[in-house]
Amino acid sequence: MNWVKKGLLFNVSGTEDWAASHCHKPTPLLIDNDTIRIFFGVRDSTRHTRTTFLDAKVLDDGSLVVSYVHDRPVLDLGTIGAFDDSGVNVCSLVRRENTVYMYYIGWNPSTTVHTRNSIGLAVSADDGITFQRLYQGAVLDRNKDEPFYTGAVDVRCELDGWKLWYTSGTEWKIINSKPEICYHVKYATSVDGVDWIRRNQSCILPASALEAVARPCVLLGSSGYKMWYSRRLIDGFRLNPKNGYRGGYAESQDGMHWKRMDSAFGIDVSQYGWDSEAIAYPYLLGTKVKGYYFMFYNGNGFGQSGFGYAVSKDDI
Repeated sequence: MNWVKKGLLFNVSGTEDWAASHCHKPTPLLIDNDTIRIFFGVRDSTRHTRTTFLDAKVLDDGSLVVSYVHDRPVLDLGTIGAFDDSGVNVCSLVRRENTVYMYYIGWNPSTTVHTRNSIGLAVSADDGITFQRLYQGAVLDRNKDEPFYTGAVDVRCELDGWKLWYTSGTEWKIINSKPEICYHVKYATSVDGVDWIRRNQSCILPASALEAVARPCVLLGSSGYKMWYSRRLIDGFRLNPKNGYRGGYAESQDGMHWKRMDSAFGIDVSQYGWDSEAIAYPYLLGTKVKGYYFMFYNGNGFGQSGFGYAVSKDDI
């Protein structure tokens, strides 16, 4: 697909205690023919993440104008001791009739490594203005076959069942005296969107021993499945922009076996500005609005510079 960057859409002002910095993993939900509701994670001053949203009006030329910014989290930190007591960050939304399912990353700090992530599930009956957890526990976590890490997912509900693509850690490597997680994208299925059958099935493997692949976004097009994702090196990615996040792209006939086509992703870092060092966590709205597809993504600093978007008139 051919994409045109439209620029930075939003960043927090830093004036709210609960929204001091960052806009992590923008995830869109179509509200009507003129409005896209975009959910994202924000950090407080102690680096705890909560999920909130804004509304953007769609103009005829594909531009977006922020029309409303929510003034509180739609999902707050979990109960102390639970998997999400230190962070809750949206990563996938599924609309089923009058219910919106939010799959989110629950975060705990760890001692030997810097993070432990799991996936939780919350639901909304009012188009995402409020959410309620279905469970205090995670619906996707480390297990006996995948013991290291479970990160951002994308979920689809299709006629033959629920399908999930998830970020799975394979090992922690010591890089420059610090542990860094290696991960790539795997596949799971479910009959209810809650209990997942995992066969340790890889979809997008790393292109090298030092590459990490994460945060899938999967759509079903006329010729099969399409996936957009993030990719970076685990060595020096925090300090060297050349090793930071870039977009990846792949295609599949069955959703399980994929062909990487990263050169077809369509956009790269800018020469200067908010996305001059990284293209991170791309996620698409799965429906055309006023003739355009919309891709939302983070730029520099893993969301510290806010999030922007690109548009395409091409068909998926």
